[in-house]
Amino acid sequence: MVLPIEELKRVFMKTIAVFGSAICKPGDADYEAARAVGCLLAENGYAAMSGGYEGVMEAVSQGASEAGGHVIGVTCEQIESYRGFKANRWVKEEIKYRTLRERVDHLMNRADGYIVMPGGLGTLHEMVMVWESMRVGEISTRPLICYGDYWQKVIEPLRDSIYISAYSWKYIFFADTPEQTVQALHTHFME
Repeated sequence: MVLPIEELKRVFMKTIAVFGSAICKPGDADYEAARAVGCLLAENGYAAMSGGYEGVMEAVSQGASEAGGHVIGVTCEQIESYRGFKANRWVKEEIKYRTLRERVDHLMNRADGYIVMPGGLGTLHEMVMVWESMRVGEISTRPLICYGDYWQKVIEPLRDSIYISAYSWKYIFFADTPEQTVQALHTHFME
């Protein structure tokens, strides 16, 4: 069987997981930045994968969908029963797990790169899991890009810690605009 060209493109495109808050709303700066990131991902041939719910997840899904991209939402029964969420309307492919741990494992292990938008404890957990998994060699080195000054303020104080080696910092990058964020992906994949 020969696959149509659009299906072949989807099969071979790189998938970027985008982590971020479920709290922000349309019109908020972080929502609009995530929407722009989603659009740029799609326009540059990447599939956008997120937790599939509201806030940043919805924004990146919307941006990617409006730009004609493939949108993957990784959801779980545990969050839906706890918060009452359902996958956002922009998700084209929903992958549902039973637990949060299974969901995070999928986002971490099935992505070719990561963008971390502003968020809370869940987003911090996702970022640190990816960072540490790359550092110890559990997953291969992939781009891990933190968006905006939010994460710089959270993470930078750790740079001088005696408990975090200078070597660990080679796995994480910062970008200030949606364009810089996607350019950082290109730079990594072209190396």
